[in-house]
Amino acid sequence: MADLSLNGLSKHYGDFYAVREVSLTIADGEFLVLLGPSGCGKTTTLRMVAGFIEPSAGHVRLAGQDVTLLPPWKRNAGMVFQSYALFPHMTVAQNVAFGLEMRKLPRADIERRVEEALALVRLGGYGGRLPRQLSGGQQQRVALARALAIRPDVLLLDEPLSNLDAKLRQEVRVEIRELQRQLGLTTVMVTHDQEEALTMADRLVVMNEGSVRQVGSQRDLYERPADRFVAGFVGRTTFLAGTVEAPGRFRSDGGLALACAGGSPGRAALSLRPERIEIGLQPRSGLDNSLSGTVEFVSYLGALIDIHVRLSPSDRLVVQIANREGGFTPEVGQPVHVGWSASAGQVFNE
Repeated sequence: MADLSLNGLSKHYGDFYAVREVSLTIADGEFLVLLGPSGCGKTTTLRMVAGFIEPSAGHVRLAGQDVTLLPPWKRNAGMVFQSYALFPHMTVAQNVAFGLEMRKLPRADIERRVEEALALVRLGGYGGRLPRQLSGGQQQRVALARALAIRPDVLLLDEPLSNLDAKLRQEVRVEIRELQRQLGLTTVMVTHDQEEALTMADRLVVMNEGSVRQVGSQRDLYERPADRFVAGFVGRTTFLAGTVEAPGRFRSDGGLALACAGGSPGRAALSLRPERIEIGLQPRSGLDNSLSGTVEFVSYLGALIDIHVRLSPSDRLVVQIANREGGFTPEVGQPVHVGWSASAGQVFNE
């Protein structure tokens, strides 16, 4: 177990920067998640940490040692790949033992560590099976056991759950998080799945176009996004395009006059989280904004219901309500009233 630091880490191919000056410090035992859309540079960053890609600039320090120029096998980092990368002709035990054999440990130590690693991921007794005899979730656990068997200073996870179905993904991510806490293992994970990131991380790093846009806790990024990109990527939101006419006054392109908090005069977008908006058949008193609209679409999500409301020819927002027995659920085409406080929205100037 160790801390990890990235200082000005960059990777470019000609004039194209896949990663640009990423600087991060990951504390001993912390679970950090790199979150962003495909092509944002998160996997390239992880592979530079692992040693599979050589940085164009910057440094990687692990446990106080500069490992920037060391090959992967000389860094004590365990990596779990998106495809698991198991050897199909080897048994589970042989797969888990591979990294230990490369380190030339005594046979008795290898067998003991393999047994310990498989027990950690609840696969004791599976050592003699081949990967094809396992489910996707079990194969993922074998890949994790292989990474843990070397007793790494840092665990690196590259989209480790993306090949699992939704229900299994929910189960395994909890298992990984509990195991990471149990071992106190410094961990960096890459994902584009925001729910996965919000569930597992101690801290989140949102990336886009090779750069870090914001670093913080789940609450930091959701409640106080640094820019429009972060607001749109972490959680769900509706953006109303318009203009800040004066402090506290926003006018949408559809002509809606709205009370807001923050923002400078000029072109802007008003971000509204769907659960912060109230909806009903009658207008609610005491709210800074109260508008009438028409329901255009209703999406049943089980525990939640999304209601798309048209406010003007160019303004539409999404309201999210809990699915309660006997609760209010409007129908498509029904007139409704929506409302929210000025502080419920966030203004991003263009």
